Amino acid sequence: MPADAKVEAHTARPSSPSGSTSRPASGPASGSLPAALPPSAPLTERQQARRRRILHASAQLASRGGFDAVQMREVAESSQVALGTLYRYFPSKVHLLVATMQDQLEHMHGTLRKKPPTGETAAERVAETLMRAFRALQREPHLADAMVRALTFADRSVSAEVDQVSRQTTAIILDSMGLGDPGQGHPTPEQLSAVRVIEHTWHSALITWLSGRASIAQVKIDIETVCRLIDLTDPSGEAGESR
Repeated sequence: MPADAKVEAHTARPSSPSGSTSRPASGPASGSLPAALPPSAPLTERQQARRRRILHASAQLASRGGFDAVQMREVAESSQVALGTLYRYFPSKVHLLVATMQDQLEHMHGTLRKKPPTGETAAERVAETLMRAFRALQREPHLADAMVRALTFADRSVSAEVDQVSRQTTAIILDSMGLGDPGQGHPTPEQLSAVRVIEHTWHSALITWLSGRASIAQVKIDIETVCRLIDLTDPSGEAGESR
């Protein structure tokens, strides 16, 4: 492993490529690292490939052992990057796992677009979509737990990564409503408010299921119930019509 990967984690971490603020304690010594990537600079093809390797390693480790299994040094070794380089991309494990959740949702979104929901109403399609995403996470309970725990632990320094998770979830819901593309019209403020409530409920359902306080059947009922807000906020009053 390169020398900078052996530096003990005691001083502030540098900013991440997404612009997250550095946090004190537990990062490699800043003097041993190359300059952090500029927040607004697009990643090069090589940097994108490196970032994908890091996220893949994070997901693999989390799938095997959950939150505690994701150690930054092991992620660096698995993705074949120096520890200092890893911290340039993700200043902490929480940053990394929240970004991993965004990446997993992005992959889910691609899958859902290839095989869109079939419900007749927007509410039915969104409920079907969110339950498909939930079942995908259910197949990887350790990974799901690690990502949700990171989202719960996230403070202001992780706001950029948390915002990306929220935007990805919103995009999935709007796509299911038939409002994902500019040519399909723009959601009203009332519809966006309903989407936010649905998103909050979905994340809460994940937490209660992971903690053993809700069954899959209860999660399905809660998701279907909150998705009825879509019918209530449909400006056309024709929520029952098929797409």
